[in-house]
Amino acid sequence: MKDIVRIPPWKFDKPLLDAVSDELRLKFANKIVKKVGLCIALYEITKLDDSYIFPGDGATHTGVYFSYVVFRPFMNEILVGKIRSCSREGVHVSLGFFDDILIPENALQQPSRFDEKEQLWVWVFTSEEGQTHDLFMDREEPIRFRVLEDTFVDTTPTSPENENTESEESDRRVPYYLTGTINESGLGLLSWWN
Repeated sequence: MKDIVRIPPWKFDKPLLDAVSDELRLKFANKIVKKVGLCIALYEITKLDDSYIFPGDGATHTGVYFSYVVFRPFMNEILVGKIRSCSREGVHVSLGFFDDILIPENALQQPSRFDEKEQLWVWVFTSEEGQTHDLFMDREEPIRFRVLEDTFVDTTPTSPENENTESEESDRRVPYYLTGTINESGLGLLSWWN
């Protein structure tokens, strides 16, 4: 990645590499970069360009080439997370450090039904003998799923005149989310396959 890092004058007492590293961590750590993914940690700085001070600004501006550890799973990669919650929409999964994963209703083991009272999904499993068993997808249970799609959403603020026309749904948008499936043998709650 490449960026121009601004170092304020009160950080001039630090070595340049340390000051640049601190600013990169502040700017990118735990943030979503569109078409890149969730930035986790600075890995290395590969090149520093010359620093410049612009008129009217006492800070230095330094071009930096760097590598960042990023979370963005491959399509069809299999991950294990925990069920965060269930809704009519599907099963919401968390990896601990990343919570925006949805396994939609049509990607669950079939046939499945949503239990309104318990607010969870139930896989109606039919054994080889023809008996049916309800397998519940409880909160906090470990679940193995396949990544189907990752989606980046532009969540930059809009101008005040456009705010009135947008629905409340825009408040709930997340900049990056994954869509998964458990509609395959071996996928789903780990307890199902033990």
